[in-house]
Amino acid sequence: MKILVVSDTHGDCSRVIDIYQKLSKESPVDVVVHCGDYAADARELQARLGVHVAWVRGNCDGGFSDTDWSVLETEAGNFLVTHGHMEHVDYSKQKVYYKALENHCVGAFFGHTHRASYTEVDGVALMNPGSLTKPRDGSGGTFGLMVTHEDGIWGKIYRYEDFMAPGGSNGGSQNGAQAQKPKVRGGHLRDLLNYSDRF
Repeated sequence: MKILVVSDTHGDCSRVIDIYQKLSKESPVDVVVHCGDYAADARELQARLGVHVAWVRGNCDGGFSDTDWSVLETEAGNFLVTHGHMEHVDYSKQKVYYKALENHCVGAFFGHTHRASYTEVDGVALMNPGSLTKPRDGSGGTFGLMVTHEDGIWGKIYRYEDFMAPGGSNGGSQNGAQAQKPKVRGGHLRDLLNYSDRF
């Protein structure tokens, strides 16, 4: 399954449409995941692209319920989809990691921070695609791509300007390749161990 992951579009879907069209030239995008802010953008994308869009409400959508999340099923396992503000992802990824585990997910897609990140913690892939319209990480906007197979997953964060440049990566080269897991970055395990008051 080829999954385009976006978040925090805040009323501007034009770049998502550009990316979707370029990604679809090599092989179809099976689903677009929109991690909130704005939910109306997710509905617009589904209408304009004609592809399933899995979406959740963010803080700017009034999504402050414990039920403002969903699960996306893939052949590699389930992915938690949440905006991340209720899991306080602007401080730590611990709560979103535990929520993924509690819901038997192999990964989580979330946004809110407008800063892209992709890492693995103890076998759980955590992807924040950042924002294409209002990035806060010094980039010109970012998005994520996740490719799932029965034997695993492959994921990557792309910068919009690099991806859309002539000769830029089309993001589909891993579709038929051996699935890989992201490398673990230091510090996350230590953070999780220090979160002992969770139980």
